[in-house]
Amino acid sequence: MDGVSRLVRMARLGSDVDVRCLLAGQFTLDNPRAGPGVVPFHLVLDGWCTVASGASTVALGPGQLLLLPQGAAHRVMASSGPRHRIIEEAGGSFPIRRSADAKPELDLFCGHYHFDSAAGELLFRLLPPMVHATLDTPALTLADVLRGEACMDGPGTGAIVAALCDALLVMALRSRPDQRLGATALWTAMADEVIGRVIADVIDRPDEQWTLDRMAATAAMSRATFIRRFTASTGTTAARLLTSIRMMRAADLLTHSDHSIARVADEVGYRSESAFAQAFRATLGTSPARFRRDAAAGRREDAAGEHRWSSADEHAAPR
Repeated sequence: MDGVSRLVRMARLGSDVDVRCLLAGQFTLDNPRAGPGVVPFHLVLDGWCTVASGASTVALGPGQLLLLPQGAAHRVMASSGPRHRIIEEAGGSFPIRRSADAKPELDLFCGHYHFDSAAGELLFRLLPPMVHATLDTPALTLADVLRGEACMDGPGTGAIVAALCDALLVMALRSRPDQRLGATALWTAMADEVIGRVIADVIDRPDEQWTLDRMAATAAMSRATFIRRFTASTGTTAARLLTSIRMMRAADLLTHSDHSIARVADEVGYRSESAFAQAFRATLGTSPARFRRDAAAGRREDAAGEHRWSSADEHAAPR
């Protein structure tokens, strides 16, 4: 499995379509700041709209996906044509907003990705506030399947749409610079083959001693050239990315293994448990031991909730 796929899997992401918008003319849709562990997205299949967040405004057109990794408040709008009353209809998998008495000019899917893992938090923390990508041909094929499923809205539509949105996210994260509108660098895209190989090596072997000098030597560059090229290609620094990758792996091990904290530290490249604990706290705001206790408590709560639902189903079942 390649490095980005491994990190995405560690993030344990899920996705939901919140609403499909079939709109015409002028409209304004305000979206408040998302809660923790929620990353909004907007996917346009037909038509155009504008998305504004803070001082940034982007035009979103056919086959384009916009991701807001920090969950910022934003406004989706169109400013031309007459203003129509918007109605909302219930759907089997998600609601549909329509412009009353008007043929749709915009086909827009609005949804969010969600995660409850530290790995997911770190994955998105390293991305810019907006990721605006044009889908390539394979991704557009998936978007067409999504449209067909949404129109059908039959048994299993929700699961199929969620899986398609997950795939579209990965395609956006690996998108080439020519597929992104603006000059935003994404470390997940690894557009620079040489830098990409270094990052992949770090993801595969986070336990090794990855100094800047070693990374530069692996890339066959001088230290200064490597630092400049790394930052230009990824939008972050080698030191920050190295720490984040190690902490993603550490969080996964603390949550899903019974390794001692000392062993986790060793497996992510720290020869001192205290140095690991200091880096973990600086990155995630808590100690490894507290993080593990909280993760275990969360799993117990989830299991208890599932048991309550299962018991309720049993009592409700006909005898």
